[in-house]
Amino acid sequence: MRQPLGVVAGITPFNFPAMIPMWMFGVAIAVGNTFILKPSEKAPSVPLRLGELFMEAGASLGMDLKGVLNVVHGDKVAVDAILDHPLIKAVSFVGSSDIAQYVYSRGTAAGKRVQAMGGAKNHGIILPDADFEQATRDIIGAAYGSAGERCMALPVVTPVGAKTAETVRAKLLGEIETLKVGVSSDPAAQYGPVVSAAHRKKIEDYIALGVHEGAELVVDGRDFKLQGYEKGFFIGPTLFDHVTPVMKTYQDEIFGPVLQIVRAETFEEAIALPSKHQYGNGVAIFTRSGRAAREFAARVDVGMVGINVPIPVPVAYHTFGGWKRSAFGDTNQHGMEGVKFYTKVKTITARWPEGDPTDSAFVIPTMQ
Repeated sequence: MRQPLGVVAGITPFNFPAMIPMWMFGVAIAVGNTFILKPSEKAPSVPLRLGELFMEAGASLGMDLKGVLNVVHGDKVAVDAILDHPLIKAVSFVGSSDIAQYVYSRGTAAGKRVQAMGGAKNHGIILPDADFEQATRDIIGAAYGSAGERCMALPVVTPVGAKTAETVRAKLLGEIETLKVGVSSDPAAQYGPVVSAAHRKKIEDYIALGVHEGAELVVDGRDFKLQGYEKGFFIGPTLFDHVTPVMKTYQDEIFGPVLQIVRAETFEEAIALPSKHQYGNGVAIFTRSGRAAREFAARVDVGMVGINVPIPVPVAYHTFGGWKRSAFGDTNQHGMEGVKFYTKVKTITARWPEGDPTDSAFVIPTMQ
């Protein structure tokens, strides 16, 4: 049988302040644990509201849910307290890879079960037989949606062949021209500001670095200003071409509305690019060829693969998690992997003797 661990915890990022906590505490509580949620200090309000709604749901059912879901705010001090506390048996984390590695190392050193999801540099491979119209629309949404601030963003597009690259570049430019950046209250806006002034500066520095490294800056979003919100943390859609694997801007996760074209001459080169990258979270391939798609999915060294699906987040009864520096630990988020993570196995071997049990010899059966 599977039994709950007891007290477990989750440390979550700013970019999805409802979805990611619910990935964690929904499964953890359903299998019998109590849960401590430490959300990002950059987005504290939504997790608090989740706690309020949880209490309201229990009250309406006549249940006492005090202490089942707990929301604790703080910075590294709170994180370390969770990682060190002897009563907390498991910790789930989503954030940057460096912090994920720290959480995994410190938590496991304290004897805890830890799953820590890190960063990403997801690629969108476009083969010459793809539906270019659909592929470029998909990539635009995947690259710039949520201002690129998601680990399942698609910040790298890899067209195979020179003709494919020129076609894709032209179509991307056409789509970028129609993008509307705005505030969240504007239903026509396709993405909004980044999370902070410091992060905007970091993205702008990466754009400058890309120019210094020799990539072609096709569209520069650094000068974007939204009328009436001139002090907002906005960056316009940015596009680089002729990016190469040796560039730091390609190797790092920028986490902003910056799309890079990394050209490949062959199918083999297209498979090698995401496979050799330090991150292995997600990848997508756009093609009409079932054979090419199956071969790519089988061979690419990445944890989640989309076939004509730009953001390959699996449905909930599967699991979420990448490979290499995109994930630390042996289990993925939610689904049956989540059930396994938040429970421990107890094995029971039973024997029911006939007659008076005081007369029975309880021994392991032998051939004799």
